Amino acid sequence: MALQPTSPTTTHGVQNHTNATKCPTGENHEWIYTVIPLYILIITVLGIVLNLFVLMVFWLHKKACTVAEIYLSNLAAADLVLMACLPSWAVNVSKGFNWPFDQILCKVFNMGITMNVYCSIYFLVLVSIDRYVALVHTMSHERMRRPRNAKLGCVLVWGLGFLLSVHTLIFRDLKHNPGSNVTKCYLKYRNINEELLYEGMLTTFTFIIPIAIISYCTIKIIQALNNRLIQGLNSQKVEHKATTLVLAVLLAFLICWVPFRLLKIVELLIKAKVLQACIIIKVQTISLQFFVYLAFFNSVLNPILYVIVGKNFRKRAKELFTQWSSKRTSTLTINSTRSNLLRSFKLVSS
Repeated sequence: MALQPTSPTTTHGVQNHTNATKCPTGENHEWIYTVIPLYILIITVLGIVLNLFVLMVFWLHKKACTVAEIYLSNLAAADLVLMACLPSWAVNVSKGFNWPFDQILCKVFNMGITMNVYCSIYFLVLVSIDRYVALVHTMSHERMRRPRNAKLGCVLVWGLGFLLSVHTLIFRDLKHNPGSNVTKCYLKYRNINEELLYEGMLTTFTFIIPIAIISYCTIKIIQALNNRLIQGLNSQKVEHKATTLVLAVLLAFLICWVPFRLLKIVELLIKAKVLQACIIIKVQTISLQFFVYLAFFNSVLNPILYVIVGKNFRKRAKELFTQWSSKRTSTLTINSTRSNLLRSFKLVSS
């Protein structure tokens, strides 16, 4: 399920596998070339600052991260890389989807965006499984919930994200249109069957399977929490706090990403000529312009949720700043003592 800026002047960007000429949108989309780049730059700045703050709290705190925090910190790292690659997209849109860079950057920037989107969803899968094990199989699967295993899982997710996005390096290419003097950075498949095969596989592995796992774990987590509430159990308060944050992050992900993913499935059905009604093509094209940018806002929303919902995160942040403040006070005290001693020595010498 490829992520790419889709020009609103055609039905599916640069790929003409549908009856785009028979179903023109017939609307003026000039506002996209000014509003969308500004929006992307704003969320890029916010995303970089907020996710750097999250990583700073998780990694620089003297206390080791829990399993859930290891996954969430890697999720923040994926969001950070995604944000770092988005300015290229903003420049591309501002120039009327005329790619201003070379072919290598066309491949690298889009692979960076695609890879980290795929990594993000599988980090959420790991988070969901961890919460499921912590609350549903507390005793029998405790060995699975070790920091070492969590770190190994994160390495595997980064590797999986790279493998799933390799097709971007293979198929991304530049296409120059002499008539309009526009160069597109697009996915160049050899034929429609190859495109449907690759996109169908990516849809399965980066949406259907992960969402199924997340949904199952979330339902079981909520059931376990309800059962403990009914039984009046107050044990494992730390686990409950972590679970509340995880559920908030999962809900934000579903709200931000599911509409876009569903529209990409509709796009596949249009390209396969299963859906050919002009109204469907028009609605899908226009809606995709909005929901792809809502999806990117998820990378800004996650750090905000850590602060608002995550009590443990706020505690870590406060302790970290207290730790820095103490170090600074100690440093100032030492420097002041040295200055006083030096001044006293000079007075004695004189």
